[in-house]
Amino acid sequence: MDEAHLKLEALKQILVTFNSAIIAFSGGVDSTFLLKVARDVLADKVIAVTATSPSMPAKELDETKKLAESIGVRHFVVQTKELEREGYRKNAGDRCYHCKTELYSRLDSIGREFAGAIVLNGLNLDDTTDYRPGMKAAAEWKVQSPLRAAKLKKVEIRLLSKELGLSTYDKPASPCLSSRIPYGMEVNEQKLGQVESGEEYLHNLGIRELRLRHHGDICRIEVNPSDFGILIEHNKEIVRQMKKLGFKYVAMDLLGFRSGALNEVLIPWNKNT
Repeated sequence: MDEAHLKLEALKQILVTFNSAIIAFSGGVDSTFLLKVARDVLADKVIAVTATSPSMPAKELDETKKLAESIGVRHFVVQTKELEREGYRKNAGDRCYHCKTELYSRLDSIGREFAGAIVLNGLNLDDTTDYRPGMKAAAEWKVQSPLRAAKLKKVEIRLLSKELGLSTYDKPASPCLSSRIPYGMEVNEQKLGQVESGEEYLHNLGIRELRLRHHGDICRIEVNPSDFGILIEHNKEIVRQMKKLGFKYVAMDLLGFRSGALNEVLIPWNKNT
């Protein structure tokens, strides 16, 4: 924790150099932590902006509103239209680039209205080791990543978040719904709705961390091995519910939950898995 505290101080020193800032606020662990520290450092010179679209679950939007209010930051919601971008719908492997381009273009215009505020995202040091095409968009729009600059890792952010009393300290990762659709398959509003409804149903069974991957007629459910029993116990009702959503077949992934599992097609298969 000593090292984490040193990094927290480094983060504050980075933030104090900004006259004003806009946080791209998703309500996840990283952006919530960044928003809290930025509020402590910059006071009312920071605002939070959340993008809403069919790729964001409605309950996540509600959560961002509550979090921003609890931190005491002005919060704005903007409607993004990434589904109107051909590159996004095509989903050829660089979908996140097109999504972030849409987002950052909107935030950039808000920044010009808000006293030239710098746009900040919640990218942390660990994120730089994963496949993140959205980083290219951030560079193009001159978006700053202070958590990465302070060399903060995810585990440190969670520990510091707990110290700061943030409810998100143990929140599971929750990327956009489009991340459940394999590369090469078109992203559209119908599929996103199926994923959102399916995952909400599974969450209501008591499964906290999961992904419902959309493979056309097939939905592939990833949960932690400790939750396999829930899927087996409720298998018939799960199948009925998924068929109501339009899936013909329902599969349980025996490898269990893996964040970013669809990126496996973009990297060599690990034979030790």
